Amino acid sequence: MANFQVYFAAPLFGLGERAFNRRLAQAIMQALPEVKVDLPQDIKFHSKFNDKEFFGEVYKGCIRGIDSAQACVAILDGPSSDDGTCFEVGYAVAKGIPVIGVRTDYRASQELGCNLMLSRGCTAFVFRPSFDENLDALAKDIAKRLRKILKIEVNKANGKR
Repeated sequence: MANFQVYFAAPLFGLGERAFNRRLAQAIMQALPEVKVDLPQDIKFHSKFNDKEFFGEVYKGCIRGIDSAQACVAILDGPSSDDGTCFEVGYAVAKGIPVIGVRTDYRASQELGCNLMLSRGCTAFVFRPSFDENLDALAKDIAKRLRKILKIEVNKANGKR
C-alpha cells in the first residue's frame, strides 16, 4: 500500500519520453511499494491533452501534484534539462520538498552533467549513464534514494519494509 506520493518531473512530449516516464514510474513503484508515483503526463481535462483552453488547469494540476508530494523525482537528461522540469524542481526546492535528480545522459555540463543550480538544488542525485539500458536497475537506484529521504525502513531479517 502506497504511503508516500512522489511527483515525477520529466519531459513528456514525445512517445519515447512518455513511455520512458511510465515504465520508470512503474519500476520505482515495484521496487518501493510504499510509494505512488504521479505522472503529470496523465493530467488532462475533458478528455483532452495539450488543449490551450486548459493550459491554466494543467499548470495548477502540476502545482497541486508537487504540493501533495513528499518527494520529487526529476529527469534531467538532455544537453539542457527540460524547462518545465527545471521549474518543477525549483518550485519543489522552494517548498522544502526533497528532489532526487536523475541523469542517464552521459554528456557533460557543469556538475553531474547538469547546470549547477539543478545539481546543487537536488537533495540526492542518481547519475547512471544509459549504456546498459537497464531501467529496473535505474529504478532501484532511485528507490534507494527515496527510501533514505522518506525514511522507509527495511527489516533485513525478513526482507519486509
